[in-house]
Amino acid sequence: MSTPRFSFSPDQLRNMATDVLAEARSQGATSAEVEISEGVGLSVTVRKGEVETIEHNRDKGVSVTVYIGQRKGFASTSDFSATALRTTVEAARNIARFTAEDDCAGLADPALLAKDPADPHLLYPWDVDVPRAIEIARDTEAAALAVSPMIRNSEGASVSAQQSQFVYGNSNGFIGGYPSSRHYVSCSVIAARSARAKNAMQRDDWYASVRDPRDFPASELIGDYAAQRALARIGSRRISTRQCPVLFEAPLATGLVGSLVSAVSGGSLYRKTTFLLDALGKQVFPKNVTITEDPNVRKGFATGPFDDEGVQTQKRDLVRNGVLQGYFLGSYSARKLGMASTGNAGGCHNLVLQPTVRDDFAAMLRRLGTGLLVTDLIGHGVNMTTGDYSRGAAGFWVENGEIVHPVEEITIAGNLKDMYLGLAAVGSDLITRGSTTTGSVLIDRMTIAGE
Repeated sequence: MSTPRFSFSPDQLRNMATDVLAEARSQGATSAEVEISEGVGLSVTVRKGEVETIEHNRDKGVSVTVYIGQRKGFASTSDFSATALRTTVEAARNIARFTAEDDCAGLADPALLAKDPADPHLLYPWDVDVPRAIEIARDTEAAALAVSPMIRNSEGASVSAQQSQFVYGNSNGFIGGYPSSRHYVSCSVIAARSARAKNAMQRDDWYASVRDPRDFPASELIGDYAAQRALARIGSRRISTRQCPVLFEAPLATGLVGSLVSAVSGGSLYRKTTFLLDALGKQVFPKNVTITEDPNVRKGFATGPFDDEGVQTQKRDLVRNGVLQGYFLGSYSARKLGMASTGNAGGCHNLVLQPTVRDDFAAMLRRLGTGLLVTDLIGHGVNMTTGDYSRGAAGFWVENGEIVHPVEEITIAGNLKDMYLGLAAVGSDLITRGSTTTGSVLIDRMTIAGE
């Protein structure tokens, strides 16, 4: 592993944060918080063997929030000079002077702040230069194009290596931060039976995203799988309107968990714009469903000892025996609801929808029996206030546990309340996408709108 080429040391960022907080106090702030961050990376895209883009990024920023009583002002800058930092604090203070008081505004409760947070060890720099990144992208795409003559075109292969670091501090005495990395390799291709079959072309893709480049699968496997997915969709057709069981492929099933997160997050709750209002302690899923949140997962994409306000994060069951055990709250939304922060300012931490069966993907198809396997979703037809769910979809029609033919140009519809309660099984074919890990998810019944 190489050393990241950051422009500032962690101590320099901490000293800068301390100086900003001191400046806020000197300008009359009753309290303040600051976040200072820096990122550096390389991204390369290759299409049909030719380099399309090479991008080096180097970003930095300072965000300052100033409170005068319970009036709040915010300002930011990408200039780290002492003069710019002083001007940014002044801008935030001036905004605070003219905003209305909000009795829920303010820093996190000092009693909830993390004490001496440890480095979660999320930094794994990738020593990849431009020639090597181009080589990986070309190998990935070439592997896809070599799978079959029916792979007619490519949308390209991309390689990205990113490192970043941050420090957060507030006037209640908290200061902490750490570096991290995130890298990915992706490929997208187009398949058709013949070069002239423009109306029968099918596209699909695949990618791998890791903290540690040593955890990447062989890039050729990524390209090969992207091609296999595109080929499998050739000959897609509509099916008639019906009701049937639906199996969400694991990468898509993470979206069902994402809708739950939105529904039980503080902003939706205190605004009363969620279909799970007052659901705490109530049955939301079948009794065999458990969803855990763990901020301590090694190399996790949502790992961290504290949230965006410095509040200590905690491992917990979000759902246990199908019953909702908690919400996602930052300090502001917690005060609005008369509750305490759950350490989720900035989002959730490594959610896992635990398998309810030992079935791999093939076994989940057999469990589906006759119904629809969904591998692609189109649009954003989810009403978070009512729970109504309606999205364009593509996938495969399955009979007796075997894929019969690919399907496209259909809509799947239901209501998330019913879908959650009708969750028949979660497979063991786990995949992680962002902050969520789940296997394929079988819903007992949905409406399919087709021909």
